[in-house]
Amino acid sequence: MKRYKLLYLVAGVASVLMTGCNDMENTPSNKFTDNSFWNSTEKAQYVVNMAYSQMYNAGRMWQDESLSDNVFDGRNVTDPRAIRKGMGTPSLELFKNEWKDLYGGIKTCHVFLEKVDLVPGMNVAVKARMIAEIRFIRAVNYARMIRIFGGVILRDETNGVDSEGQKDKARATEAESWDFVLKDLEFAARHLPKEWDSKWDGRLTKGAAYAYMCRTALFAKRWDVAITAADEIKKLNKYDLMDNYEDVFKVAGNKEIIFSIAYKIPDMPHYFDRYFAPDGKQGIRRAVPTSELVDSYDMADGTPFSWSGSMANDPYVGREPRFYASIIYNGATWKEKKIYTYVDAENGFAAYRDNMNPGEKQTVTGYFIRKYLQENNADFDDKGSDQFWIEMRYAEVLLNLAEALAEQDYSKNQDDALEALNEVRERVNLPKRTTEEAPDKDSFMKLLRKERICELAFEGFRYWDLRRWRLAGEVIDGKQAHGTKITKKDDNTYTYEQVSCDDNINRFFPERYYLLPIPVDELQNNPLCENNAPW
Repeated sequence: MKRYKLLYLVAGVASVLMTGCNDMENTPSNKFTDNSFWNSTEKAQYVVNMAYSQMYNAGRMWQDESLSDNVFDGRNVTDPRAIRKGMGTPSLELFKNEWKDLYGGIKTCHVFLEKVDLVPGMNVAVKARMIAEIRFIRAVNYARMIRIFGGVILRDETNGVDSEGQKDKARATEAESWDFVLKDLEFAARHLPKEWDSKWDGRLTKGAAYAYMCRTALFAKRWDVAITAADEIKKLNKYDLMDNYEDVFKVAGNKEIIFSIAYKIPDMPHYFDRYFAPDGKQGIRRAVPTSELVDSYDMADGTPFSWSGSMANDPYVGREPRFYASIIYNGATWKEKKIYTYVDAENGFAAYRDNMNPGEKQTVTGYFIRKYLQENNADFDDKGSDQFWIEMRYAEVLLNLAEALAEQDYSKNQDDALEALNEVRERVNLPKRTTEEAPDKDSFMKLLRKERICELAFEGFRYWDLRRWRLAGEVIDGKQAHGTKITKKDDNTYTYEQVSCDDNINRFFPERYYLLPIPVDELQNNPLCENNAPW
């Protein structure tokens, strides 16, 4: 099975990220917009590669995850923490940077689409494939914008005015914006190859287009589109679940991966382990799992975990496989040694304080992340990691399909929805969900939501799931995340106490957070660009 990964092929390409609706219309580079640049297929490929490099920012995922109840992020000067504490305003740099960066990527796509016809003698099939890649990338950038801000300003030109001669332009509705994105993805799915030869390993594929369409359709509430996209992925007969959940994140190019980002030491490493591993230099100031997440993992027989009764005596024994693949807990093995997270241990529990140093090895929740850490890498602090990052995988497609079937018509689709959900559960040997457990849509959705927590932890889904289900207020607002304070007794047994890891400060998610504010600069640049109410 080929490894589907994003290779950053554009080292040293100048940044083209711009601010503002009108600023978006400014040329990203005189080099790219000058007609004389477009004199070869190689030059066109250069711009496509640049668009790839602007599509993803792994840091965004962790910003997103830290806004959910899955993760505690102890940094006290970051915009995500400001949002959690109710200090998010239209002037926040995070909102400005998201708008700027995403429209910068969109701008690169528009330059390509406007100029590619200038390339002499370009192979028709190659041109169609490049356009499909560009439209996929544009869709990804727009989709994130819509999730954050709602309806966006849709542009399909680069000369400073839209097709109707307007420089200032109002935002499209959210429905119109999703229509635009899905149209791009449909085009990409039709024209992208099923796979690439080894020379182009790591580029976007037909499967990736359908997978992203399936994901996007949930946000757009286009259940039929999500179902059709999932069916198209199955028809490719290319993707399947790995037998072992842990292997999904350790075996490069496995059959479950639809699209992933590759890293390379020393050319393009990442430093995930430096911030999240028990022995990382930055440690505690970054993210650690909360008890809310950890306690969501069932026992191996499917029984829900509970701190009442016998389970509490030895809470980390007999849990389901995804727990052990995702969480470093008290007594877990890491790099051939035991990690202990009880009070006063080297990696032990320490209540959060603002003066914590990045080099401290403790955890404020009693847990560390395991998923995506590179256990066989002894030099990650200095050299970084080349662990691949999965953007889309088949398990997500199955869960998306189950949800879309339930939302479309649960009474009609009950068996199919349960089948898709149970396929994910069977991989980790959990008992099948039944019609008795899920007689109606509401009961099914509760089961599905829990499944997504455990299956997709730390993959950037939880915050966005809560938003699109309109449950973020219920789950986050006025609540605190928790950790497990573990104390070792003289007889080498432990006591466990659930404690706040939020410094006894409630998190904040008012109704207005479902659509975040348009940046101030944007409102000033374009008088027709109105802010979301009640910002």
